[in-house]
Amino acid sequence: MSAESRPEKSQKPTGRFRRMLDRLSSSQEDLHSAELQEDTQATGCTPISDCHDREIVKVTGTLRTVTLRPRAGVPALEAELYDGTAPLDVVWLGRRQIVGIEPGRKLIASGRISMSHGRRVLFNPKYELRPIGQE
Repeated sequence: MSAESRPEKSQKPTGRFRRMLDRLSSSQEDLHSAELQEDTQATGCTPISDCHDREIVKVTGTLRTVTLRPRAGVPALEAELYDGTAPLDVVWLGRRQIVGIEPGRKLIASGRISMSHGRRVLFNPKYELRPIGQE
């Protein structure tokens, strides 16, 4: 088979039956990631994987973890936001807890990305909790 006649692997299945087979053969994590990526696109946010150091961004995703971890003796609420492409650490300095910030909650966050130990971090972002009924 020549390179011209081979179908590209990056193409999405087009038929209804093919899409159904693709969903059945995908893992739950793959399906969840695909839903999160669609949500990112629908809300007009930037995929986390496309965010670069010192860039002002607006991102959305689901909080996977929320922990209280002091930084230099100051309380800091840290959460990992995941949008299906990459994780982002969201840190609120001086906070022990924030009502509504809990694992599994969807939110939109905006601010300036920084890199810390090879991970993307968003300090003290502006945020908007997504309605629970839309999750």
